[in-house]
Amino acid sequence: MVDWRGSSAPAYLALADRIRLLVLDGRIPLGTRLPAERELAAHLGLSRTTVSAAYAELRESGYLESVRGSGSTARLPHDASIDIDLLADAPLDFSKASLPALPAVAHAAQAAVERLPGFLAESGFDAFGLLVLRRAIADRYTERGLPTEPDEIMVTVGAQAAIHLVARTLLARGDRALVESPGYPHGFDALKAAGARLVPVSVTTEEGWDLAGLEQAFPRTSPTLAYLMPEFQNPTGRSMDAATRERVAELAAREGTTLVIDETMTGLGLDGQPRPAPFPAGRGVVIIGSVGKSIWGGLRVGWIRAERDLIQRFARARFASDLGTPVLEQLIVAELVPEYEQILAGRRAYLRQGRDHLAARIRSTLPEWRMPHVEGGIVAWVGLGAPVSSQLALAARAEGLVIGAGPRFGLDGVFERFLRIPFGLPIDQIDRGVDALAEAWTNVTRHALRLDDTDLAHVV
Repeated sequence: MVDWRGSSAPAYLALADRIRLLVLDGRIPLGTRLPAERELAAHLGLSRTTVSAAYAELRESGYLESVRGSGSTARLPHDASIDIDLLADAPLDFSKASLPALPAVAHAAQAAVERLPGFLAESGFDAFGLLVLRRAIADRYTERGLPTEPDEIMVTVGAQAAIHLVARTLLARGDRALVESPGYPHGFDALKAAGARLVPVSVTTEEGWDLAGLEQAFPRTSPTLAYLMPEFQNPTGRSMDAATRERVAELAAREGTTLVIDETMTGLGLDGQPRPAPFPAGRGVVIIGSVGKSIWGGLRVGWIRAERDLIQRFARARFASDLGTPVLEQLIVAELVPEYEQILAGRRAYLRQGRDHLAARIRSTLPEWRMPHVEGGIVAWVGLGAPVSSQLALAARAEGLVIGAGPRFGLDGVFERFLRIPFGLPIDQIDRGVDALAEAWTNVTRHALRLDDTDLAHVV
């Protein structure tokens, strides 16, 4: 709720707008009980009448449900009058770091259908995944310098399901989990759902990982698990150098911390840099990958690479959440894995064009902003120069653009000075998105927002 009064609108409407954005962004999960009117008024230094009017506005628009004696909980509006045909005109979505599907997906699907009859005699319920796909994934790790056998691979329903499964298996309620800040918000969600207390360590576009912070956090908190994205980190785009990787491995081994290494952005380097080998493997390292960022998000296929005994533990825990990865989707990915290096080369060329175009558009259209050079991945972590990210995201919705505000990628409401902008969309969509952001920026800054040093102490 920092800096929520950035317009000339009445205070109750500005308050309602900020709470609405927090719900839409997922920072207030659906079903969460909001503070009582008196409590929120005291916290924000407002009159109870103002908070009451804001809550009334949210109830009327469908974002709040109040029950006498039970308080008010966050919800989304259910408008029965919405026409399904209107989905064709849905707002432009910049909230996801994704790429359009490759044409090769359709050809692979046709080939997979032809192979499907050979698997129809099986149950289809398999905690580990098809051997043909596990072998192909294992061979890729071996080629990259990490000898791997098929029984060290589990195929999952995407990387997010893998993160959930690992967290639920390895964490107990109250355990600490070290995370990057900013970082991947759905990874935060999975760890918190498993009961973890998150320990943030800074990553910046200028310096990368805060090594001093890592040196302090591991011995100070003895985290059970550390969730890291060492290659083209989301959202900063930075990669860990070899010395930092080695030091992280040493710190984790000393504290008995399991390293969960997210490799979903691996192979998407945009400057011709050499591919690093996989993170040093061992009993304390779990690697997660998927085809969601490289081939297509609609193929919900990911995997876990870990020691055999850990794979067995994950398998025993898995059936509580799902009964296996769809066979046909696994066969599609198995068709594509042999061509994976060529696929990555094409994706890198496509993303390089998108990155350079976005950078040029921001320089010409929004010169006050700072887009750092992005080494790889799919998104840019753009500096706005003012702590108005949440206001900007809300204003962008009025321009037909959905985008996550900076605090969505941190903990405790920080990163109001940043905005994550994807560049994996087609050029025409990038242009439309930048135009919408420019219009929203004009609307937000029209009121000549000024901050004193006290205000600046509360934002990052």
